[in-house]
Amino acid sequence: MLCFFGVVILQVLTSVLSYPSGAPTACVDMMPRHGGVQPKPNPAPYTIHPSSTTFQTGKPITVVIKGPDYSSVLLEARSGFDSKATGTWQTPPTNTKFLACSGNQQGAITHANTNIKNNSTVYTWIPPATAKNVVFLATVAQQHTVFWVDGMSSALTSSEGGTSLDVHSSAERIVTPPLLLLVVLLASVQYLVA
Repeated sequence: MLCFFGVVILQVLTSVLSYPSGAPTACVDMMPRHGGVQPKPNPAPYTIHPSSTTFQTGKPITVVIKGPDYSSVLLEARSGFDSKATGTWQTPPTNTKFLACSGNQQGAITHANTNIKNNSTVYTWIPPATAKNVVFLATVAQQHTVFWVDGMSSALTSSEGGTSLDVHSSAERIVTPPLLLLVVLLASVQYLVA
């Protein structure tokens, strides 16, 4: 019985404690695990500002989160509708650190402590060769119980060629409607035969 109460107390303490040294496992849903505390509704008082609207493989893009001072952050780049972090971050600014996301040791940046970060905190991201369109996503917390999830930058597009990808995408758009029609016809025939 004493063991049971010990386990219950540990679970309660674990769920109540915040993560002052970085986001633990929020890579996919960008949601902090703050013991049942819910995010504030959008619009957030923060905006994500990349240094460019285009990018090239390997050429750094800087990112600034503008708004009131903040204590905690989770910042990622994502390509298209993919929920995986893409690219790598360069040396994290003071009071932040890398967070391994999507198998990438430098796939995200998070807070290293709850010291204040602000408009002068600059994050540097290196685009990968595989990305075509990218957005930056951020969860930003003013304090433990006041945070916003899924802040999003405007989209950045690759300024490099990519005609083979464009041709492939166009081919998929052309082929998909006839395939869809074929599936619907086959289903209709099967329904009539049955």
